[in-house]
Amino acid sequence: MANLKLPRPASHTWGALAVVLATLGCTPPRPQASPELTQAMRHSLPLAAVPGGSVSYLASSPVASDTRPRLILVHGTPGSAEGWTDYLVNPVPGVEVVALDRPGFGQSGRHGAEVSLAIQAQAVQALLASAPRRNIVLGHSLGGPIVAWLAAQSGVGIDALILVAASVDPAQEKIHPMQRVGDWPPIRALLSPSLRNANSELLALEPELRKLQPLLAQITAPTYIVHGEQDNLVPVANVAYLQAQLVRARTVTTVLLPQRNHFLPWNSQAEVRAAIAWGLGRATQSGAPTP
Repeated sequence: MANLKLPRPASHTWGALAVVLATLGCTPPRPQASPELTQAMRHSLPLAAVPGGSVSYLASSPVASDTRPRLILVHGTPGSAEGWTDYLVNPVPGVEVVALDRPGFGQSGRHGAEVSLAIQAQAVQALLASAPRRNIVLGHSLGGPIVAWLAAQSGVGIDALILVAASVDPAQEKIHPMQRVGDWPPIRALLSPSLRNANSELLALEPELRKLQPLLAQITAPTYIVHGEQDNLVPVANVAYLQAQLVRARTVTTVLLPQRNHFLPWNSQAEVRAAIAWGLGRATQSGAPTP
């Protein structure tokens, strides 16, 4: 930012907005392993429903005919598939790991934000449909309502649903005034594409979650909820909301982590991997995949 020549008020506005977006979780920690280790894992899948007509993803297995249960990882906002590098290069034994760049982010992010949970869920559905497999689907943060939407609308092919620090309760969504400022065209132009798209998603999230609410009762997949009790980005009250809404899920397991914040995929890997192992158990029990 040192090379930007802005009038003082605009500079102050940009600085305040950057702080707000960082506080809202737009600067997640980096994985321990280098994302360079995933370069050979990159693939692309055509999908007409999303901007740009395709989604990019990383897959831990180079074998297209891999028949192990598949773990699909869905990041929050902004995020990217590379945020799951630790799980891709050192996967839980017995699963193939697939992590997608959601529309609007990473290598799927060249065409602006896609704020619709339904369309975001279609990107995950495209991976499910790419081959008949047993599937564990995990969403972190804003990835949580996306995979919940998918499980509600298309439960076939989802053997286990894992929600990590998931932002699902519309009553918990608060918009900082600076986010509105960040949506003004002169200010939007100063933001990186990932921050710009993240802000657009957050501004639209509450009404999207209200659309999701009546669908949650349709989820039947076994569900595992992991949440930090000290999460100041997605309040732990989201857990009680989920427990009240998931009335048809075959099982609902909840793990609350004391003294843990929002960034569980990076600072609570043991607990997240335990959730994945649980999902593998459910997928193994479910028998042959749906063709």
